[in-house]
Amino acid sequence: MSSSGNITYARKSWCMRWLTKLFKGGSSNRGRVGGTHHPPQFIGDENMVSHAPVRSLDNRPRTDKEKEELDRAVSHSLDGGLKKPNGKDAYHKICFKELTHPKCEVCFQFIPTNGAGLIEYRCHPFWSQKYCLVHEHDNTARCCSCERLESVNTKYISLGDGRSLCLECMESAIMDTGDCQPLYHTIRDYYEGMNMRLDQQIPMLLVERQALNEAIVGEKHGFHHMPETRGLCLSEEQAVASIQKRSKIGGHGLIGMRIQPLKLTRRCEVTAILVLYGLPRLLTGAILARELMQGWLRLKGYRNLNPEVEEGICQVLSYMWLESEIMPGSSSTSTAPSSSSSSSSSSVSKKGGKSRVENKLGEFFMHQIAHDASAAYGGGFRAANAAVNMYGLRRTLDHIRLTGSFPL
Repeated sequence: MSSSGNITYARKSWCMRWLTKLFKGGSSNRGRVGGTHHPPQFIGDENMVSHAPVRSLDNRPRTDKEKEELDRAVSHSLDGGLKKPNGKDAYHKICFKELTHPKCEVCFQFIPTNGAGLIEYRCHPFWSQKYCLVHEHDNTARCCSCERLESVNTKYISLGDGRSLCLECMESAIMDTGDCQPLYHTIRDYYEGMNMRLDQQIPMLLVERQALNEAIVGEKHGFHHMPETRGLCLSEEQAVASIQKRSKIGGHGLIGMRIQPLKLTRRCEVTAILVLYGLPRLLTGAILARELMQGWLRLKGYRNLNPEVEEGICQVLSYMWLESEIMPGSSSTSTAPSSSSSSSSSSVSKKGGKSRVENKLGEFFMHQIAHDASAAYGGGFRAANAAVNMYGLRRTLDHIRLTGSFPL
């Protein structure tokens, strides 16, 4: 052992001997009052009983020498954890780590350093949730709606098809076709308010993930795949399993779901609109607004549009509807992404008003649309949004009908 190690050990041994002597003195009589012995109680004991502190029978005043020795003992105990990186300012190593080293918001441990000695972690661009890299590959649940990872002190709800939902998103989740009808009619009214009435009665169904994927395979109409498909505007006749009875939460999953097979018959250019079940109201509405625009384009004779134009203008309508829901008084034709940074103000909904949590979710869904990295959905939205902001929605749609592209 080095000389510095011997000095540190000697200091700690001296401190412990002195502190033991200090607290032992005058305490031999503390456990006996009136001849009765009370066993010690420790923090964490079950049924712990608290007693008034017993006064020491040793009433001798503490001498100046004892005070001086106590100060020296405390000083020596702190010296072991002090560092002086620049030779001047000392800091306590453990406290410094607590204050400066980032902690994972999933496992609540200090984020480990990588091979180069650097602290490396992931951070969600909207929620700023910091987490260890390992949680991307260790089966930690991720909310299929808001993308946040499940932390050790919360439990997400399993939707039974590989998806999980956090409790905040679960608060406003729409679980069956019947519950979704009022929202569907609200969005149709929104279209009518912009002079984009849909005369045909297009069926709308909430479906499971597998049913949606099967419908995509059976759809002959050109379909532009997203990384995770959550809605579909059908143009072919298909048999689809619709969710008719809302599920109940049992444990950390859903129970009691009832599914009804339906044969969808084509009566016009649009057979039906399918939406993934179990998503929060604002996300479900955004998907419906987008798929209704797909239907509107087909019913109004817009043909052979390239993906950037078709998906871009549909994303604009989805964004506009979200904006109208979470930002009261916003113009239905103003779709600048910068407006999504507004505060989470409350707007009126079918339940009498949305919470801050729901408004924040709405802002996140708008952020997703505005910052999508794909060419068709993200690039298409930004090009369509610029055209609508410059020329208005009606003139932009007229230009698309004539030229198949956005006005410049």
